[in-house]
Amino acid sequence: MAKFTFIKTLQKFTSVRVSVYNHFNHDRHFTRRAVYRFTALVEWRQLAA
Repeated sequence: MAKFTFIKTLQKFTSVRVSVYNHFNHDRHFTRRAVYRFTALVEWRQLAA
């Protein structure tokens, strides 16, 4: 937090970070690691395209 000079910048960064974190952090403990990684990679490629 010390690197953000404006509170608005911090709020924008936090908002984006939380939405990305919540998108990829869904029921991970119910799936195997390989399946989770593949699903996350496919979703990331769709978002980046």
